[in-house]
Amino acid sequence: MKKFVNNPQQFVPEMLEGLALANPDTLKYVPEFNLIMRADGPDPNKVSIVQGSGSGHEPAHVMIVGKGMLDAACPGDVFAAPPFDYVHETTRLMASPKGVLLLVNNYTGDKMVFEMAQEMSAAEGVNVKTLFINDDVSVEDSTYTIGRRGVAGNFFVIKAVAAAAERGADLDEVIRVGEKVNSVTRTMGVALTACTPPAKGSPLFELGEDEIELGVGIHGEPGRRRAKIMPANDIVEELLTPIVKDLPFSDGDRVALMINGLGGTPISELYLLYGQAHKRLAEQGITVGRSYVGEYCTSLDMAGASITLVKLDDEIESLLKDPAEIPIRVF
Repeated sequence: MKKFVNNPQQFVPEMLEGLALANPDTLKYVPEFNLIMRADGPDPNKVSIVQGSGSGHEPAHVMIVGKGMLDAACPGDVFAAPPFDYVHETTRLMASPKGVLLLVNNYTGDKMVFEMAQEMSAAEGVNVKTLFINDDVSVEDSTYTIGRRGVAGNFFVIKAVAAAAERGADLDEVIRVGEKVNSVTRTMGVALTACTPPAKGSPLFELGEDEIELGVGIHGEPGRRRAKIMPANDIVEELLTPIVKDLPFSDGDRVALMINGLGGTPISELYLLYGQAHKRLAEQGITVGRSYVGEYCTSLDMAGASITLVKLDDEIESLLKDPAEIPIRVF
């Protein structure tokens, strides 16, 4: 497998350095903690919004640091939770009189590290709380989780809590917003191929030329079932049906619809999937109020996609409409 890589162990730091050099006016890089933060942060007049996870999901999360989105992100190595000291020091550096909110996708390693960092930071006087995101309907427990996984739906939680923070909401109100959005967000993905981590140099799992993995996780975790390749419209049906049933979404609902590429899928194919998903929702009386097509939370170079639905109301839609200034234009 051909990759643009020097020393695989330096892949993440070199990527972060490049990101910072490309955005010198808006981003600051603290290499000791793999930290990308807003150059003007922390802002004493707002809650700081922080997320960290394994790398390999870009643009999540380091490429969405900026006004109206994250205040900081401190990733670990590819598909590995950040070390405790990264999260602890990031929390301390981002401490604001209005507090710090740590957003965590629900994976066992990430959950453990962030809970420890929250406890230690709170003991040192930082006003900090944690919110876990678990939008994946594919499986209840998986390789890396107890409970549902946090996947591409985390973008809607990030956008909503960040908008609330920019408006001046206090920490409890920001958490209320995040919990509300998480509770009405559902996602399911599919892999056409495996991904190849730089340090491994070979595919993370085996998938036959004529096979797909329905419900795949963003680290290549097994999904609901392995199936033979099928027409795109049938794949949309396989993903959308369990998503709609899970909340459930129903006739009269207004939703945000996201088609998220997993890293190796052409944008043209993502729009093909979007078109079918939009029509299937319309047939069920579900109106798409906001549309998102592109790469939001990837799995390195995996060919595949996920579908996310968010049930909208006036509050959520208003927060999603607020402006954001980030390196990658995804909102």
